[in-house]
Amino acid sequence: MTRTTPPRPLDVEELFPKLADYRGVTTRLHPRAGRPGVSASSVGGTLLWPSDEPWPMCTEPHRRGRGYRITDIRQRRRLLAQAWARDTAPGPTDDERILLKELGRKHRLPDVADTDPVPLIGLVQLYRRDVPNLPAGPDGCDLLQVLWCPFEAHGPSGHDLSLRVIWRRSEQVGEPLGGAPEPLLVGFEGSVPEPCVLHPEQVTTYPYAGALPAHLQSRIDAWERRQERKADKDLDTDVLTYQHDLSIPPGYRAGGFASWHSTDPYAMACAACAAPMALLLTLDSREWDGNISWMPVEDRSLPENLREPCPARLAFGRYGLLNVFTCPAGPEHPHQWSIQ
Repeated sequence: MTRTTPPRPLDVEELFPKLADYRGVTTRLHPRAGRPGVSASSVGGTLLWPSDEPWPMCTEPHRRGRGYRITDIRQRRRLLAQAWARDTAPGPTDDERILLKELGRKHRLPDVADTDPVPLIGLVQLYRRDVPNLPAGPDGCDLLQVLWCPFEAHGPSGHDLSLRVIWRRSEQVGEPLGGAPEPLLVGFEGSVPEPCVLHPEQVTTYPYAGALPAHLQSRIDAWERRQERKADKDLDTDVLTYQHDLSIPPGYRAGGFASWHSTDPYAMACAACAAPMALLLTLDSREWDGNISWMPVEDRSLPENLREPCPARLAFGRYGLLNVFTCPAGPEHPHQWSIQ
């Protein structure tokens, strides 16, 4: 099934003609539960990985002997999905609640040292043939893969994530790896993705308001204040905002503009050449939130209890999003990322 973004509630370029100079395109990936193979672009699917290439490990010292079992996480998700999909009396029964509590408890592995290697978990793989807005990889690479350590315990603060971004040429992969190694425990449930197939869709997008010139920001702010005053007078009037309804779509997407809703925008300069970096990929904890303006048409037709705003079940920060940046001048240069 395809996924189709509804038309925007207003023509933003009619409101602000100067925005036409900043118009961009992003590809919404629309991950939905499925069974993607190694030859498909996916979120949480099996990565196309050479059998003779070591699987990446996290070796940074941090606690990894306490956490959740992946099998428990997946069983808990299945149980909850089945419980809420029931036609009558949806929701867990008393017996199911007891099992859910057991599946949700942490476990300890006393023999695991803080320096034992932890297998990274594959998050995303994207073939350029599937994703029109995916920037070019180095040396003709056509396959982007993103993995991470399933513990938020890295860096000087001890609360950062550890991300690995890999480009490869898919035609050079001979015998693919049969199955990736899995960590014995993970630090949080949102580190484990559910396999999802993708339904790429290109949509128009505009920069985050705080990244626009000051005169445009002022006009947008004034318009939003007028919207709020109208809503105060008429409770049936929906409050539209540039950020939530007219500029940057939520969810997984490639290319376009980064959202900076948790911090002020700041420059992302390449550590290798100091060039301004461009958004490569956004991974989001939700495909839509309470504001359903961006909910695809096809999802709106589903019963409410079958709509799934978090199909991949990944969580970034406090259920925010992860922006991954690349250097346009040298895609082989180190990537950077920001959680919003």
